[in-house]
Amino acid sequence: MTTATQLFAGCRQALSLGLDVSGSVDADEYRMQLDGLANAFAHPDVQVALLAWAAHPVQISVFEWSGPNDQRLLIPWTEVDAAPVLTNIANDLRAVLRIPMGPPTAIGSAKLFGGALLARKPECWKRTLDISGDGMSNTGPLPRDTRLGENITINALVIGADDAASGDARHADIAALSSYFRAWVIQGPDAFVETALGFSDYERAMVRKLKRELQGPSLATLPAAPATRTGNAIPAWKTLVAARSQ
Repeated sequence: MTTATQLFAGCRQALSLGLDVSGSVDADEYRMQLDGLANAFAHPDVQVALLAWAAHPVQISVFEWSGPNDQRLLIPWTEVDAAPVLTNIANDLRAVLRIPMGPPTAIGSAKLFGGALLARKPECWKRTLDISGDGMSNTGPLPRDTRLGENITINALVIGADDAASGDARHADIAALSSYFRAWVIQGPDAFVETALGFSDYERAMVRKLKRELQGPSLATLPAAPATRTGNAIPAWKTLVAARSQ
């Protein structure tokens, strides 16, 4: 008997994460961003979400970006099918050393770079680009005019000012930046903006965002099954959902 796993073997989600390393990000903030992402991958809730459906693993890539021609791939596409894989990703991120990049902020170019990465994963049921940033784009293609494929979702993690002494001004700043990312950057019906009140809050915000992004696929995102049986046969997607719930 053909099982649901055999019918639907493959990648359930390709998730590419782009980290802002433009001139507004100092050395300490750079380290908090890389280590924060590493720690988020080690968080128990995130690991449960990533490994919940082992027969249909998530694939992850990570890159950093600044100016129009400044992008660097840190983690190439990696299939996450076991906890040690996440440990290796986290260790690799903690070991990354910063290299010189241009100071501008080119969000549109970052979207194009992430879109090119996701284009290599057409077999994945869901494709998601995650852009982290602490400022508005000031060079390169306009983010609003940089649209990726219809089947790609773009989410954002907006990072506010770290200075807690700024009080209400800090909240006003992150509200304005969130509105900008919501209007100009994100894409897709389920797209959203997560916020971090400074780089010191980045890890917590990343955990929240990953848990939301890695929610199981709905019936609408499941691949179509071949019509191999007729009559009273149970549709393959119902077999898959039943197997997933056991």
